[in-house]
Formats: sequence, C-alpha cells, structure tokens
Amino acid sequence: METKTILITGANGEIGHGLISHLAEHDGVRVVALDLNALDDATRLKCYKSYTGDILDSRFLESLSTGHDFDVIYHLAALLSTRAERQPTIAHKVNVDGTLNLLEMAITQSRLQGKEVKMIYPSSIAVYGLPHAAAKNRAGRINEDEWTDPRTMYGINKLYCERLGKYYMNFYRQLDAQPMGGKVDFRCVRFPGLISAVTLPTGGTSDFAPEMLHQAAKGEAYNCFVREDTRIPFMAMPDGVSALLKLEAAPKENLSTQIYNVGAFSPSATDLKERVKAAFPSAVINFAPDLKRQAILDTWPADVDDSRARKDWGWKPEYDMRKAFEEYLIPGVSKFYKTK
Repeated sequence: METKTILITGANGEIGHGLISHLAEHDGVRVVALDLNALDDATRLKCYKSYTGDILDSRFLESLSTGHDFDVIYHLAALLSTRAERQPTIAHKVNVDGTLNLLEMAITQSRLQGKEVKMIYPSSIAVYGLPHAAAKNRAGRINEDEWTDPRTMYGINKLYCERLGKYYMNFYRQLDAQPMGGKVDFRCVRFPGLISAVTLPTGGTSDFAPEMLHQAAKGEAYNCFVREDTRIPFMAMPDGVSALLKLEAAPKENLSTQIYNVGAFSPSATDLKERVKAAFPSAVINFAPDLKRQAILDTWPADVDDSRARKDWGWKPEYDMRKAFEEYLIPGVSKFYKTK
C-alpha cells in the first residue's frame, strides 16, 4: 500500500491533536505536524516529523515542501474570532495570507507530483451575517448559499479563504495560454460552535457554552454574556475531528460542492443552563448580555442545514445534545478539574 503523507498546520490545537491521534493508528500514514509552538512529547512521538514554524514564512514553507511530498493538507492554523476583532490586520495576515501560502504550496506540490493534492479547510458559521435577530428567527436552518454577509473580521477572512480555495481548485491562472498542470482538491467544513471537555475556552464569541460548563465544574459563578434566548448551533469536539476525516475520505465524484455545513444540536442559552445545572446543581449562572458580542451572535444562524454533507459523504454526528453532555462533556470536564 502506498504511504500517504499528511501535513497538519495548527497541530497544537485540540482538533490537531485529535487528527494526529486518529491518523497515528493507521498504517501507511505519515503525519507531518506544524505549529508556532513545539508539540508536547506524547503528540510529537505520534508524528513522522514535527516542525515549529510560521505559515507566513514563505521560505520556511518552501523548505518544508521541498522535503516532503504531501498528499493531504489539513490547514487548521488560524487567528480566532475575538483576537481577530482586536487585531484585524494581524488576523488578515494569518488567516488570509497564511492560507494563500498553503494553497500555493498545494498547487506547486500537485504540479511536481503530477497528481491532485487535497486541502481540507475548517471554516465557520461566522461566514454568515443575518441583518438582525428578527431575520435570524424567521430564517431558521440556513444552507451554504444563504446570508453570507459576515460582519466580523474572522468571518470575512474565512469566507474569502473559502473562495480562494474554490479559485485554486477550479480557475487557477485561467488566462494562461497553456494550462500549467496540477490541481488542488479543496474541501471545506463550516463548523458551528465547538465545545470541548478539556480545552479551556478563550473568550471567543461562541464560548458562552463552554464557559458556562467549565465555570460550573470549577464551582465558580458565571455571568453569561448573552441573552437567555440566544441560539446558535454547537458540536462536541470529537465530532469536529470526525467531520474533517470523513470529508477527506469521501470520493471526489460524490461531492456536489466544495463547502459544507455540518451540524449537531442547536440549544438556546437557557437550554444550556438547564443541562449544566442538572449536572452541577449548585452552579450559579446568571445572564448579563454584552451588547457588542450579542449583536454579533444575532447575525449568526440559529441552526444550519447540513443536508448536503449528509447526502454527499454520509455526515452524521455521533453526539446529539443529550449524549454530548452525558457521555462526553460532563464526565470529561469533571475529570479535568479533579486532576487539577
């Protein structure tokens, strides 16, 4: 069996760790990990090679590309939503210029190898932008082609990079007299809010759900920064890893688009509070909406239509809301704080 070489950028994140752990269990796979910071020893030992470097460093990426023939690139490295709002120029450099550098690497590798190179790209519901809460309530579940008018820097970056990926796949240098050869097989998942039992929330726009859970597990009161009726889609972190792996494995002829919604459950903030209180009865959870962050959340959909992913590549989340809390989040977060 031919060995497959896989590059994972942003490998130090939880999705990166999840991908590495899964892929390390399979014969015929070599994982090359890249992050700004060195991997811990346990994760590094699961990789064929690991590198500390910057996706904005073109010379570094060129040397990396020279040393490996990549079959698949999982491009996870990004500057996330809250910091992107505070540092939009840096966000554009990391999220857009960094992605462009990886697309250039993929197209160059494809030409040199004489075959397509896959690039798997995680996007976000931040690409959506409904005008106000009333429109959001009327819209219900929205598909990939609706309401793509984001109002955050992170959402704008992600939407533009989706379109860059489609350009590199379908229209790269289309005015050349002779086709250059080589092609990127670009595939993208638009994630809802991801909730982890072990990764601490960092103040992101969708982090009211994991913050509520982690504060309760620590026995600390929590003032939730959204209204009680706020509703956006969420997903347990293991399903996020699974979605990327399933999309990468899907036969190309089955795919009707390059951009796919994936969903799992869509609770209100009150629903989340009730789940957390059921597990931690003494938890103190109040609502104190931050009007600026609330205004952003009111532009994100209450739920997404992921029927294309279900039809084209068999997407189905393992964790609905009940199972996510009872079998993953509550046991995981309880264990996490007992070991602290």
